[in-house]
Amino acid sequence: MSRGEKRAEGMSNHPPSVQHVLSKQSLRPIIMLLSGVVILAFTLLVSLTQGRADVSVYDVIGALLNRQDLAEHHLIWANRFPRAVMGIVSGCALAVAGALMQTVTRNPLASETTLGVNAGAYLAVVAGMIFFPALQTQYAFPVAVAGGAGAAVAVFSLAGGRRSTPIRVALSGMIVTLVLSSVTSALIMLNQQTVQGVFLWGSGSLIQNNWSGVSFSWPWVAGGIFIVCLLARQLDVLTLNEETSKSLGQRVKQTRIVAMAIAVVIACVSVSIVGPIGFIGLVAPHLVRMMGVRQHIWLLPISAIWGSTILLAADTIARSFIDSYGELPAGAITAAIGAPWLIWLALRMSKHVKGGAGFQSNLSMSVGGSRRIGSFSLWATVFTILMLAVWTLSLTSGSLYIPLPDVWAALIGQGQAIHEKILYDFRLPRLLIAGISGMAIAVSGSLIQNTIRNPLGDPQVIGITSGAGVGALLIMVVFPQLSGFWLPAGAVLGGMGAAAIVYGISWRRGLDPMILTLVGIAVAAAGAAFINILIVYAKVSVAPALTWMAGSAYGRGWSELYLLLPSVGILILLAWWQGRKVDLLSFNEESSTGLGMKVRQTRLTVAVIAVLLASVAAANVGAVGFIGLLAPHAARMLVGPHHQKAMILSALLGGLLLAAADWIGVVLLAPKELPAGVVTAIIGAPYLLYLMYRSARPRLLKAR
Repeated sequence: MSRGEKRAEGMSNHPPSVQHVLSKQSLRPIIMLLSGVVILAFTLLVSLTQGRADVSVYDVIGALLNRQDLAEHHLIWANRFPRAVMGIVSGCALAVAGALMQTVTRNPLASETTLGVNAGAYLAVVAGMIFFPALQTQYAFPVAVAGGAGAAVAVFSLAGGRRSTPIRVALSGMIVTLVLSSVTSALIMLNQQTVQGVFLWGSGSLIQNNWSGVSFSWPWVAGGIFIVCLLARQLDVLTLNEETSKSLGQRVKQTRIVAMAIAVVIACVSVSIVGPIGFIGLVAPHLVRMMGVRQHIWLLPISAIWGSTILLAADTIARSFIDSYGELPAGAITAAIGAPWLIWLALRMSKHVKGGAGFQSNLSMSVGGSRRIGSFSLWATVFTILMLAVWTLSLTSGSLYIPLPDVWAALIGQGQAIHEKILYDFRLPRLLIAGISGMAIAVSGSLIQNTIRNPLGDPQVIGITSGAGVGALLIMVVFPQLSGFWLPAGAVLGGMGAAAIVYGISWRRGLDPMILTLVGIAVAAAGAAFINILIVYAKVSVAPALTWMAGSAYGRGWSELYLLLPSVGILILLAWWQGRKVDLLSFNEESSTGLGMKVRQTRLTVAVIAVLLASVAAANVGAVGFIGLLAPHAARMLVGPHHQKAMILSALLGGLLLAAADWIGVVLLAPKELPAGVVTAIIGAPYLLYLMYRSARPRLLKAR
């Protein structure tokens, strides 16, 4: 063979290899599509066999292919098949909504859950059931859309709009979700008869007794997906930077508005029928993108198929335990699946975030300055007087009003016997537990914010409160015969367990603040899901469970106080002793290390103190939020970043806020009682949201 022939042969051999690579890449979407359809069909078949009544695979196939007048066939077509199809429709809606939100916001953590759409729609539906029942019956869907859209706009705006970062969106979404969830819990507790049975639906349940839900939802979902598939090329362009997109002649703003509107609408369709089901919109699109599918003409339908598969599989898993544990919500199972996925995403993102600059750009959530306003001694005196005044006034309120002079007389042993009994047996221990727990939560929040270098750090944000709730409920459900002493022990163990997971996963990344926060959010979601499962399994009365989850000192006595007081006192002293090291944590890691501090060990030590404080408080007053956010922030605004001074003011503010919230909850809607945690959310949320908006506003103005 001549040299020219060999060269020609060598050249002819190269193009097929390129074609092989191209053909392999072009086959990926088809493989993902077909495999998704096959797995979905198998999952559907298995799903139809699950339930209280025994139905075999042969019964299912017979009912689908040759329906007859048999009890099994009627059961399948009237109950199980509508439920399965509703799962498919909802899975499609949530997955496509998540994919669209991630594209529009250019944020890998965007989904109907992280943008608060689920929480907003849920609140709107519950409020409609209570205040406008006739309107809710006829227009449940528009009400849900209004709530979901409002929440999404709030989260996106607070996160900084198009200049937002993934971590900022996740934190803003969690804060807004906490606010909306607190209001929803309050409405449910105050209107139990009106919203009876809403708890299971509110946890995400596919239960269907007929085809009405499917008949209503599928045209909206199918129509929305069809429209965005027509916009696939424009959506592909959105993945480029904005200048490039505009240079290609695309109407970027209009495409974003249409895509986001459709995402919110189809997500709210799902919420209005099956309740808020989280993480489908986060997991399914990422799963498809991991397989190399990027073009939206493939990404959207394949995400829909895999979203349906995941949701239907979650519901199948939930129903497989129906004989042992009862009807479990599918939303709890998806949260248990999605939480590890969020952790994996956090670890994956951390590979692209190195050093101090990395987390500063990704984690920045400044919510105000830390300049000094007045002297420390002045503010310490003011807050001490205010705290003691509120504590004294709160002793006058309850089912029986006791005038202030009679309170003083009873406290010094010169009052009426009935007044002394009420004060010493009920009101005084409850007041002291609320005040001391508020101090513990505030100091815990201060330590956490310094550890993760984020002013929005909080025991709830990094999962401690959810873990404590799981531990306490496990004691109540699994070991009901144990004495009340073990409830705080269970809460402490649960909080420590959650913190161990968060810090254990983050340890290999040097306890990076971004990783800590995202892993904490995931653990908090998993903990909330497990709490829902425990409540449904144990058939715990929803009102007491929601009261504890919302945060309340109701029913607490001297025995709990005798354990709480020394524990919190010792831990606060340890936190104060760590003040110098905590101050150094405010610098970036290189500077702190250069000053001779072992950053990782210091963070771990401070974190252990914070976890113990939060867990002990949660064991006594439940899941109280916002105090751990607001008190440390207000203290830093007043006296600057000096930890020891700020910590003392935080403790005084925490004791003032929680005692005041408990008092307001008692008198506001008497004789009904509002949990203190709901009051703190209602009081603190507007201020916090304003601060977040103010911090985002300069970025938006600069971007213009």
